[in-house]
Amino acid sequence: MRINADTDRCIGAGMCVLTAPDVFDQSEDDGTVLVLEPEPPEARRAAVRRAVQVCPSGALSLS
Repeated sequence: MRINADTDRCIGAGMCVLTAPDVFDQSEDDGTVLVLEPEPPEARRAAVRRAVQVCPSGALSLS
C-alpha cells in the first residue's frame, strides 16, 4: 500500500491527522497534508484507509 496525496486538492481540514496521526501531519505554511509514512505498515493500514475515506476534498488515495 502506498499513500498518494494531492496537495493542490487538499483544503487543510486535518481529518487525516485526526484519524491517523502517526502517518499524517499538516504543513506549518498552509495546513496542507504531509505524508509522514508513504508506505505504512500493516498495523496502521486500517487507520490510513479510514483517513482516505473521511478526507473531505478527496486529496488522498491509495495504490
